[in-house]
Amino acid sequence: MEEEINSHLSADRIQSMLRTDRWTIHYRESVDSTNNWARQEAEGGAPDGSVYLADTQTAGKGSRGRSWGSPEGTSISMSLVLRPEIEMSRISMITLVMGLGAADGIRVVTGIDTGIKWPNDVVCRGKKLCGILTEMGPNGDYLVPGIGINVNMDRFSQDLRDKATSVFLETGRKCDRDRIAAGILESFGRYYDVFLETGDLTGLMDRYQAILANRGRKVRVMNQSNPYSGTALGIDRFGELLVKREDTGTTEKVFAGEVSVRGIYGYV
Repeated sequence: MEEEINSHLSADRIQSMLRTDRWTIHYRESVDSTNNWARQEAEGGAPDGSVYLADTQTAGKGSRGRSWGSPEGTSISMSLVLRPEIEMSRISMITLVMGLGAADGIRVVTGIDTGIKWPNDVVCRGKKLCGILTEMGPNGDYLVPGIGINVNMDRFSQDLRDKATSVFLETGRKCDRDRIAAGILESFGRYYDVFLETGDLTGLMDRYQAILANRGRKVRVMNQSNPYSGTALGIDRFGELLVKREDTGTTEKVFAGEVSVRGIYGYV
Protein backbone atom coordinates (compact mmCIF):
# COMPACT_ATOMS: atom_id res chain seq x y z
CA MET A 1 0.00 0.00 0.00
CA GLU A 2 1.34 3.42 -0.92
CA GLU A 3 1.86 5.63 2.13
CA GLU A 4 -0.16 8.79 2.52
CA ILE A 5 1.97 11.84 1.86
CA ASN A 6 1.22 15.01 3.82
CA SER A 7 1.05 18.14 1.69
CA HIS A 8 2.89 20.17 4.34
CA LEU A 9 5.77 19.43 6.65
CA SER A 10 4.77 18.95 10.29
CA ALA A 11 7.07 19.85 13.16
CA ASP A 12 4.95 17.83 15.62
CA ARG A 13 4.99 14.76 13.41
CA ILE A 14 8.74 14.93 12.85
CA GLN A 15 9.30 15.44 16.59
CA SER A 16 7.24 12.32 17.32
CA MET A 17 9.38 10.25 14.96
CA LEU A 18 12.63 11.12 16.73
CA ARG A 19 14.09 8.75 19.30
CA THR A 20 15.88 11.58 21.07
CA ASP A 21 14.85 14.85 22.67
CA ARG A 22 18.00 16.73 21.62
CA TRP A 23 16.18 18.51 18.75
CA THR A 24 13.45 21.12 19.14
CA ILE A 25 11.72 21.78 15.82
CA HIS A 26 10.17 25.08 14.75
CA TYR A 27 8.15 25.37 11.55
CA ARG A 28 6.96 28.10 9.21
CA GLU A 29 5.20 27.54 5.94
CA SER A 30 7.36 30.11 4.13
CA VAL A 31 10.54 32.05 4.97
CA ASP A 32 13.14 33.90 2.97
CA SER A 33 15.84 31.51 4.17
CA THR A 34 15.88 29.01 7.02
CA ASN A 35 19.53 29.96 7.63
CA ASN A 36 18.51 33.59 8.08
CA TRP A 37 15.72 32.56 10.43
CA ALA A 38 18.02 30.29 12.45
CA ARG A 39 20.70 32.96 12.73
CA GLN A 40 18.17 35.52 13.95
CA GLU A 41 16.98 33.08 16.59
CA ALA A 42 20.55 32.17 17.56
CA GLU A 43 21.37 35.85 18.06
CA GLY A 44 18.39 35.97 20.41
CA GLY A 45 19.71 33.08 22.46
CA ALA A 46 18.17 30.00 20.80
CA PRO A 47 19.75 26.95 22.45
CA ASP A 48 21.85 24.22 20.89
CA GLY A 49 19.61 21.72 19.09
CA SER A 50 17.05 24.23 17.79
CA VAL A 51 15.84 23.27 14.30
CA TYR A 52 14.16 25.66 11.86
CA LEU A 53 12.08 24.09 9.11
CA ALA A 54 10.14 25.60 6.22
CA ASP A 55 7.99 24.23 3.43
CA THR A 56 9.12 26.99 1.06
CA GLN A 57 12.06 29.39 0.87
CA THR A 58 11.71 32.57 -1.15
CA ALA A 59 15.42 33.46 -1.05
CA GLY A 60 17.25 30.27 -0.18
CA LYS A 61 21.03 30.35 -0.20
CA GLY A 62 23.49 27.89 -1.69
CA SER A 63 27.26 27.78 -1.60
CA ARG A 64 29.38 30.53 -3.19
CA GLY A 65 26.46 32.93 -3.30
CA ARG A 66 24.22 30.75 -5.46
CA SER A 67 20.48 30.64 -4.90
CA TRP A 68 18.75 27.44 -3.79
CA GLY A 69 15.17 27.04 -4.94
CA SER A 70 12.57 25.17 -2.90
CA PRO A 71 9.22 24.90 -4.69
CA GLU A 72 6.21 24.51 -2.43
CA GLY A 73 5.51 20.98 -1.22
CA THR A 74 8.48 19.34 -2.92
CA SER A 75 11.60 19.88 -0.81
CA ILE A 76 12.96 20.15 2.72
CA SER A 77 14.62 23.35 3.90
CA MET A 78 16.05 22.95 7.38
CA SER A 79 18.64 24.78 9.49
CA LEU A 80 20.08 23.89 12.88
CA VAL A 81 21.55 25.97 15.67
CA LEU A 82 24.61 24.29 17.17
CA ARG A 83 26.80 25.57 19.97
CA PRO A 84 29.70 23.10 20.03
CA GLU A 85 32.34 23.49 22.72
CA ILE A 86 35.33 22.82 20.49
CA GLU A 87 38.27 24.73 19.07
CA MET A 88 37.39 27.20 16.32
CA SER A 89 39.82 25.44 13.98
CA ARG A 90 37.70 22.28 14.18
CA ILE A 91 34.30 23.81 13.49
CA SER A 92 34.45 23.55 9.68
CA MET A 93 34.46 19.75 9.97
CA ILE A 94 30.87 19.84 11.21
CA THR A 95 29.80 20.57 7.63
CA LEU A 96 31.22 17.20 6.58
CA VAL A 97 29.48 15.53 9.50
CA MET A 98 26.19 17.05 8.36
CA GLY A 99 26.80 15.79 4.81
CA LEU A 100 27.39 12.30 6.15
CA GLY A 101 24.28 12.45 8.31
CA ALA A 102 22.16 13.67 5.40
CA ALA A 103 23.45 11.01 3.01
CA ASP A 104 22.80 8.17 5.42
CA GLY A 105 19.50 9.58 6.68
CA ILE A 106 18.17 9.79 3.12
CA ARG A 107 19.51 6.32 2.34
CA VAL A 108 17.84 4.70 5.35
CA VAL A 109 14.43 6.25 4.69
CA THR A 110 14.29 5.98 0.89
CA GLY A 111 16.69 3.19 -0.06
CA ILE A 112 18.51 5.49 -2.49
CA ASP A 113 22.20 4.75 -3.01
CA THR A 114 23.50 8.12 -1.86
CA GLY A 115 27.07 9.37 -1.98
CA ILE A 116 28.94 12.53 -1.01
CA LYS A 117 30.65 14.97 -3.33
CA TRP A 118 33.31 16.41 -1.04
CA PRO A 119 32.83 18.20 1.18
CA ASN A 120 29.06 18.10 1.67
CA ASP A 121 26.83 17.69 -1.40
CA VAL A 122 24.72 14.53 -1.30
CA VAL A 123 24.59 12.94 -4.73
CA CYS A 124 22.95 10.03 -6.49
CA ARG A 125 24.25 8.68 -9.78
CA GLY A 126 26.44 11.77 -10.15
CA LYS A 127 23.59 14.25 -9.67
CA LYS A 128 23.02 16.59 -6.74
CA LEU A 129 20.24 15.55 -4.37
CA CYS A 130 21.00 17.73 -1.38
CA GLY A 131 23.13 20.79 -0.61
CA ILE A 132 24.46 22.17 2.66
CA LEU A 133 25.47 25.70 3.60
CA THR A 134 27.05 26.32 7.00
CA GLU A 135 27.29 29.79 8.51
CA MET A 136 28.92 30.89 11.75
CA GLY A 137 27.86 33.54 14.24
CA PRO A 138 29.92 36.75 14.19
CA ASN A 139 31.61 35.85 17.47
CA GLY A 140 31.91 32.15 16.73
CA ASP A 141 29.45 31.33 19.51
CA TYR A 142 27.09 29.36 17.30
CA LEU A 143 26.99 27.50 14.01
CA VAL A 144 24.09 27.20 11.57
CA PRO A 145 24.25 24.30 9.11
CA GLY A 146 21.44 24.66 6.57
CA ILE A 147 20.31 21.80 4.40
CA GLY A 148 18.14 21.67 1.31
CA ILE A 149 16.89 18.34 -0.04
CA ASN A 150 15.19 17.75 -3.38
CA VAL A 151 12.42 15.34 -2.46
CA ASN A 152 9.32 15.29 -4.68
CA MET A 153 10.37 17.42 -7.66
CA ASP A 154 9.34 15.68 -10.88
CA ARG A 155 11.44 17.85 -13.19
CA PHE A 156 14.23 20.39 -13.30
CA SER A 157 15.00 23.24 -15.65
CA GLN A 158 17.06 22.60 -18.77
CA ASP A 159 20.24 23.94 -17.18
CA LEU A 160 19.87 21.73 -14.07
CA ARG A 161 18.45 18.44 -15.31
CA ASP A 162 21.89 16.97 -16.00
CA LYS A 163 23.21 18.06 -12.60
CA ALA A 164 20.31 17.71 -10.17
CA THR A 165 17.96 14.95 -9.12
CA SER A 166 15.29 14.26 -6.50
CA VAL A 167 14.09 11.38 -4.38
CA PHE A 168 11.03 11.11 -6.64
CA LEU A 169 13.11 10.92 -9.82
CA GLU A 170 15.32 8.23 -8.30
CA THR A 171 12.54 6.08 -6.84
CA GLY A 172 9.53 6.80 -9.04
CA ARG A 173 7.33 7.50 -6.03
CA LYS A 174 6.45 10.42 -3.77
CA CYS A 175 8.17 10.24 -0.42
CA ASP A 176 7.15 11.42 3.04
CA ARG A 177 9.24 14.54 3.72
CA ASP A 178 8.62 14.34 7.47
CA ARG A 179 10.24 10.90 7.58
CA ILE A 180 13.26 12.11 5.62
CA ALA A 181 13.73 15.13 7.89
CA ALA A 182 13.52 12.90 10.97
CA GLY A 183 15.92 10.38 9.44
CA ILE A 184 18.51 13.05 8.74
CA LEU A 185 18.29 14.47 12.27
CA GLU A 186 18.68 10.99 13.74
CA SER A 187 21.71 10.13 11.59
CA PHE A 188 23.37 13.50 12.06
CA GLY A 189 22.87 13.35 15.82
CA ARG A 190 24.69 10.01 16.05
CA TYR A 191 27.60 11.15 13.89
CA TYR A 192 27.79 14.51 15.65
CA ASP A 193 28.22 12.76 19.01
CA VAL A 194 31.11 10.72 17.59
CA PHE A 195 32.70 13.89 16.23
CA LEU A 196 32.38 15.73 19.55
CA GLU A 197 34.09 12.85 21.36
CA THR A 198 37.23 13.07 19.21
CA GLY A 199 37.17 16.64 17.91
CA ASP A 200 37.93 15.38 14.42
CA LEU A 201 36.73 12.79 11.89
CA THR A 202 38.75 9.85 13.25
CA GLY A 203 35.63 7.89 14.19
CA LEU A 204 33.78 8.73 10.97
CA MET A 205 36.47 8.41 8.29
CA ASP A 206 35.70 4.83 7.26
CA ARG A 207 32.01 5.58 6.69
CA TYR A 208 32.73 8.86 4.91
CA GLN A 209 35.33 7.24 2.64
CA ALA A 210 32.92 4.41 1.80
CA ILE A 211 30.39 6.77 0.23
CA LEU A 212 32.77 9.48 -1.05
CA ALA A 213 31.83 9.91 -4.71
CA ASN A 214 35.09 11.75 -5.47
CA ARG A 215 37.29 8.91 -4.26
CA GLY A 216 39.35 7.43 -7.09
CA ARG A 217 37.93 10.00 -9.51
CA LYS A 218 39.69 12.69 -11.47
CA VAL A 219 39.04 16.14 -10.06
CA ARG A 220 39.94 19.71 -10.91
CA VAL A 221 41.04 21.84 -7.96
CA MET A 222 40.04 25.41 -8.79
CA ASN A 223 42.70 27.25 -6.82
CA GLN A 224 42.83 30.79 -8.21
CA SER A 225 46.60 31.06 -8.02
CA ASN A 226 47.41 27.51 -9.07
CA PRO A 227 44.58 25.33 -10.42
CA TYR A 228 45.49 21.73 -11.06
CA SER A 229 44.05 18.32 -11.94
CA GLY A 230 44.54 15.09 -10.08
CA THR A 231 42.94 12.04 -8.53
CA ALA A 232 41.02 12.25 -5.25
CA LEU A 233 42.35 9.66 -2.79
CA GLY A 234 40.03 10.30 0.14
CA ILE A 235 40.05 12.50 3.24
CA ASP A 236 42.23 12.80 6.30
CA ARG A 237 41.01 13.06 9.89
CA PHE A 238 40.58 16.82 9.56
CA GLY A 239 38.27 16.48 6.54
CA GLU A 240 40.82 17.71 4.02
CA LEU A 241 40.59 16.10 0.58
CA LEU A 242 43.78 14.34 -0.48
CA VAL A 243 44.48 14.87 -4.17
CA LYS A 244 47.35 13.29 -6.10
CA ARG A 245 48.41 15.86 -8.68
CA GLU A 246 48.77 14.84 -12.32
CA ASP A 247 51.59 17.30 -13.00
CA THR A 248 53.93 16.57 -10.07
CA GLY A 249 52.70 13.28 -8.61
CA THR A 250 52.63 14.82 -5.16
CA THR A 251 49.65 14.60 -2.83
CA GLU A 252 48.03 17.88 -1.81
CA LYS A 253 45.63 18.53 1.05
CA VAL A 254 42.62 20.59 0.00
CA PHE A 255 40.79 22.42 2.77
CA ALA A 256 37.01 22.78 2.48
CA GLY A 257 36.06 26.40 1.81
CA GLU A 258 39.41 27.35 0.30
CA VAL A 259 38.80 26.17 -3.23
CA SER A 260 36.23 24.54 -5.47
CA VAL A 261 36.70 20.90 -6.44
CA ARG A 262 35.06 19.81 -9.66
CA GLY A 263 34.71 16.44 -11.29
CA ILE A 264 31.39 14.92 -10.21
CA TYR A 265 29.05 17.28 -12.07
CA GLY A 266 31.70 17.97 -14.74
CA TYR A 267 34.53 20.48 -15.01
CA VAL A 268 32.38 23.38 -16.14
